[in-house]
Amino acid sequence: MRKVSIIYWSNGGNVEVLADHIFQGAKEAGAEVIVKHVNEASLEDVTSADAVAFGSPSMDNNRIEQSEMEPFINQFKLLSNENKNLVLFGSFGWDDGAFMKEWIVRMQDYGFNVVGNITVKEAPNGKELEKAKELGRMLVK
Repeated sequence: MRKVSIIYWSNGGNVEVLADHIFQGAKEAGAEVIVKHVNEASLEDVTSADAVAFGSPSMDNNRIEQSEMEPFINQFKLLSNENKNLVLFGSFGWDDGAFMKEWIVRMQDYGFNVVGNITVKEAPNGKELEKAKELGRMLVK
C-alpha cells in the first residue's frame, strides 16, 4: 500500500477543502493517507511517504505562507528528495496566483517530481474539487 502525506497551511479554509478532496482521491485509490496542518507536520511525514502534497494560499507578495509553511518547505532544500511525486495546491484572492509557478520550479529544484497542481481563486468550485480528487488519485499511481 502506498503512503501519501498531505501537508498544508490554511487560514480561510479554502486550502483545507482542497486538502480534504486530495485525501479523498488518494484514499479511494487505495493509499494510506495522512493529512496534517503544517504546524503538526514533521520531516518524517514527508521522507517516509511514497508521495506528497503541499498546500498553501498565496500571501505576502505572491509567496506561500511565510511563518509556518515557508520554514517547513525550506527544510527540503538540502535533502535528497529522490524525485518523489508531489502535488502542489493553493488558493489566491487579490493576486493572480503567480506564486504557484514559482513554487513548482522551486520544488523541482529541490528534487521533487511535480506531477500536478491546482490553484483556485478564493473558494474552489465543483470542477476544481473534482480535479483535487484526481490529483489525489495521481499520487497513488
